[in-house]
Parts: sequence; structure tokens; C-alpha cells
Amino acid sequence: MTSALPAPDGQPRCRWCLATPEYLAYHDSEWGFPVADDRRLFEKLSLEAFQSGLSWRTILDKRENFRAAFANFEMARVARFDEGDVARLLADAGIVRHRGKIAAVINNAQRALELVAQEGSLAAFVWRHRPPAERPSPDVGAATSPESVALSKALKQRGWAFVGPTTVYAFMQAMGLVNDHAEGCVTRARADAARQAFKRPG
Repeated sequence: MTSALPAPDGQPRCRWCLATPEYLAYHDSEWGFPVADDRRLFEKLSLEAFQSGLSWRTILDKRENFRAAFANFEMARVARFDEGDVARLLADAGIVRHRGKIAAVINNAQRALELVAQEGSLAAFVWRHRPPAERPSPDVGAATSPESVALSKALKQRGWAFVGPTTVYAFMQAMGLVNDHAEGCVTRARADAARQAFKRPG
């Protein structure tokens, strides 16, 4: 049974992206396409942490506000945030004002710099957890995978916060470590081609 449904243009797409035009644009141009840029990877991990308990639509609607508030998620800059920055962020109505999540992003920026010093890049570390082989068909509705559990554990061991297996799996889906576009989705083949051409960092 396919989980793809016709979009407004008549082409089949993953049913989750049909709820709003913002989802559709994100689905077609970003979700599932491989990323090797450390800044983008850190941003996505941070935004997934903020999404915990909320909808992705809430975060996507506020993404530009988050970028402005968190120095475009440049890890070295975020790692230097202090209590004054925390107070500034808690007063910023354009983002999700959650002290624990704000503190986690600052902590994770510091831990990310340590990881880069040890491993060469965040991308190299993350992409080591790519599944060794593609599943023939995505398990629609899956919230975790063995690889997301392993990556979550590895990050937590290095002191990261708000990186549970479900959060990490959503990150892996979005950043192209897996191709979870539904069978029949018009974007699945494009994402797969991008992943085939992708040179794994390391």
C-alpha cells in the first residue's frame, strides 16, 4: 500500500507533506537530500531538539527567526553564548522559548566543536551512522532505527542533550542519511539519485 497521494500539481508525494504549502516546498527541495555541511547539520539537530513535543510546521514557520537568534547556527559563535544570550533568547517571541532547549543548543555547539577537533568534521561523524544498505521500502511511520539509536547514544556519550533516538531519526531522514520518501513519491527517485552521487564525508 503506497503512502503517496496526489499533490495539488497531480504528482504523487509523501502524504505528510500535503498539509501545507510550506511542507510541500521543504519536501521537494530539502527533505531526504544528503547534506555534508557542518553548519546545516548542526542547525537541523538544533531545530529537531526544539521540535520535541511540537509540530515541524511550528519550527519551519519560525526557522528564519531561529537562524537570526542563533547566529545562523555557526557552531563557534553559538558555543560562546552566555547567560545574557539565554535571557535574550527567552525574550524572543519569534522562536520557541524553552530554557532547557536553548541551553541544550549552546551546550551542543560546544560539544560539536570538541567533536570536530576529534573527528575532523561533524559530517564525517554523523555519516558513519548511515545504514549499510537501503531498505527496499521505507517503514512509513517508523520513529527510530538501529542507526538512530546508535548515533543518539554516541552523541549522548559525548555530552550532547536533546538528541534522543526519535529526534536523531527525524534528523537522519531530513539530512538524507536514509531515503524515507514513500514508494511512488515523485521526489523519491531524485533524492535517491542525489544520495547515489553523494561523496560520503570522512
